[in-house]
Amino acid sequence: MPLFATVAMLAIVASAVWYSIVFPRQPFKGPLPALEHEDVRLAHSLQEHVTAVASQPHNIEYYDALEAAAHYIERSLIQFGLKPQAQIFAVADKSVRNIEVVWEPVDSTTVTPSIVIGAHYDSPGDAPGANDNGTGVAAALELAHRLANFTPATHRLRLAFWVNEERPYGKTPDMGSWQHAKALKDSRENIEGMIALETIGYFSNEPNSQDFPVPFGLIYPKKGNFIAFVGLPGSRSFLHRALGHFRSHTQFPSIGGVAPGFLEGIDLSDHWAFHHFGFPAMMVTDTAPFRNPYYHELDDLPENVDYESLARVTRGLEKMLRKLLA
Repeated sequence: MPLFATVAMLAIVASAVWYSIVFPRQPFKGPLPALEHEDVRLAHSLQEHVTAVASQPHNIEYYDALEAAAHYIERSLIQFGLKPQAQIFAVADKSVRNIEVVWEPVDSTTVTPSIVIGAHYDSPGDAPGANDNGTGVAAALELAHRLANFTPATHRLRLAFWVNEERPYGKTPDMGSWQHAKALKDSRENIEGMIALETIGYFSNEPNSQDFPVPFGLIYPKKGNFIAFVGLPGSRSFLHRALGHFRSHTQFPSIGGVAPGFLEGIDLSDHWAFHHFGFPAMMVTDTAPFRNPYYHELDDLPENVDYESLARVTRGLEKMLRKLLA
């Protein structure tokens, strides 16, 4: 290969690596600080939510349980003093719904950007789905609770609970987040960024407890003790700011990167739908099948969730959101 072609190829590879690897290392190392009393209470609340929503399979095939999960989410939001709104649509002759609460900025008369954060509340197949995705639902509920009286300065906040993320509805118009993203696109809302909370409650300090899709195993750590911010192309700037705020205020290992959806696992959540409609989108995840032996299994049960780590992550997400919305 001629020298010029070799240099050009190396430059392309270097540019791709620079673009993809937003935060390659874990800035926080060593023992985690002791949980504060508030975090202990938060861990208990998160466990209550996961147990209530994800102790049994809940999806269209288990429709009564899916409805029970939706009712629990709506009741909880009302108890927090919020006003949940439903986006109702029909799938497989069943009425299903997304659930959303909205915070308007101080001056709601101007055109302001929106940030969307949320989690899907259905489970895969016959699995109870405690980690996938009871943990995301629990964190979103506690974010709603802690932000209930918050007024954003410059942004609109949309916090959503989406139905039908799992197969066979994922990546189809029957996906709840597809319906939500399409409605926002049709209304021409200015979405600054979207964050999906996807399986965020399984962690391990054991060596080689973490796997990655090729080639990221050459770059990222081998212990599954971190939370990952994973963006699709077009989300790099938003991911950089979000993870920067998370790291500045949270003593918990974290990594971040951007990669195309054809790589294994990169687009397997609700951020795919928002990316499909042209919005900057990412997920926050424990990396699911690359770490968790209970992923999509019958023993993805509430007792297999690490609630202390989930509490630390949830608190970090709250601080991150407050900064993004300031």
